[in-house]
Amino acid sequence: MSVVLAGGGTAGHIEPALALADALRRADPQLSIVCLGTERGLETRLVPLRGYELALIPPVPLPRTLTPQLLGVPGRLSASVSAAARVLDHARADVLVGFGGYVATPGYLAARRRHVPIVVHEANARPGLANRIGARFTTHVFTGQPDTKLPHARFIGIPLRHEIASLDRLALADKARAHFGLRPDLPVLLVTGGSQGARSLNYSVLDAADSIRAAGIQVLHILGPRSDIDVRLPVAGPPYITLPYVDRMDLAYAAADFAICRSGAMTCAELTAVGLPAAYVPLPHGNGEQRLNAAPIEAAGGGLIIADADLSPEWIRSDLLPILVDAQLVAAMSQAAAAMGHRDTDTRLAAEVLSIVRDQAQGRSRGRGGAGHAGGSRASAGRDGASRDGATRGGRRA
Repeated sequence: MSVVLAGGGTAGHIEPALALADALRRADPQLSIVCLGTERGLETRLVPLRGYELALIPPVPLPRTLTPQLLGVPGRLSASVSAAARVLDHARADVLVGFGGYVATPGYLAARRRHVPIVVHEANARPGLANRIGARFTTHVFTGQPDTKLPHARFIGIPLRHEIASLDRLALADKARAHFGLRPDLPVLLVTGGSQGARSLNYSVLDAADSIRAAGIQVLHILGPRSDIDVRLPVAGPPYITLPYVDRMDLAYAAADFAICRSGAMTCAELTAVGLPAAYVPLPHGNGEQRLNAAPIEAAGGGLIIADADLSPEWIRSDLLPILVDAQLVAAMSQAAAAMGHRDTDTRLAAEVLSIVRDQAQGRSRGRGGAGHAGGSRASAGRDGASRDGATRGGRRA
C-alpha cells in the first residue's frame, strides 16, 4: 500500500501530516509513505529529519489581491499538477491525504486527474483555499475544529506527534526543567511565537521580565530562529532562559505551568492535549482563524485571549501575573484545557485512511470481473501511463 501526504509550507501543515505518517507506519510498517512539498517550505528540513521521503513539486503561491502575478498562475499551476501526478504514478499511490497549504492544491487536482482517492484534513476553524478546493472532490473530509464549514466535514481533532500526545507533564516536569536549566521549585512561564517567533510577544515579555522574576516566576522564552534580540538580564533572580528554537517541545511543555503564545491550530491542539493553560495572542492579520481556534478554549476556562494590539508589559503585570502566582487557578485552568484536548487523533485518522485504502482495493478486485471502478481505471491507466511516460520522482530520500 502507498500513501502520499500533501501538507507543505508551514509547520501547521507539516506537523499534522508527519504525525499521521508516524501513526500509519506504526499500524503498517510496510506501508510506503511519500510527502509532497516545495523547495520553499519547512518540509525540506522537517520531512527528511523524520525519516520520510520528500518529493518536490513547483510552488504555486496564489496572490490574495488582483495583481499582474495572477496572469502566471494557470501556467505554474498546470506544471505543478503535472509534477504531482508524476509523483502519484511513481509512488503507485492508493490515497492522497492533504492538509492544506501551497502544495495541497496541485496534489488534490493531480489525484482527481488520476482517480486517486482524496482525504482532506483541515486544522483551522476557518478553512483555507486549498482545502475548500479539495473538499469538492471527496466525501472524506476531517476537521480539527468542531464548527469548521466544509462539505462532508467530520470533526476528529488534529494529529499530534506521539511524544506530545502521550506526554505526562507532571511526571516529566523535574527532568524537563533540569534539561533547560530551570529550578524545580518555582512556576515556569513558557513564551513562544511558534516556529517563526513573534516580535510583539518577545518584546512585551522581555520588557516585563523584571516584574515577572520579582514575582518568583521563571521564564522559558523561545525567541524564534530569526530573532536578533540581544537579551541581557541580571543574573540574580529566578532563571530567565532564552533560546532561538526548541526541537523538543514536549520537554518545553512539561517544564511549563503556563504559556503565552500565538493561537495557530497546532499550538491550540498541543496545549489542550497536554493540559497546559495559556494566554493566546492571535495573529493580527490573516482571516481571523487564530482567534476562532482559541475561542472554545477560552470559553471552557482553559486559557484566555488577548489581542496583539492590547499585549503590553503593563497587561502582563496587571492581568497575567495575578494568574501566574495563583497556583489553584492555574491548576483549574490546566484541567479545563485538558478536557478540550484530543490525544488519539493520529491513530483515528490513520485508521480512516487505511480503511479507505482497503475499500479501494476491494473495489478494484470487484472491478476486474465487472464494469470497472474509478480506482481500478486509475490503477491501470495511471500506472501504465507512468511507465510509458518515464515518470520520475521529483524529490529526495531521507
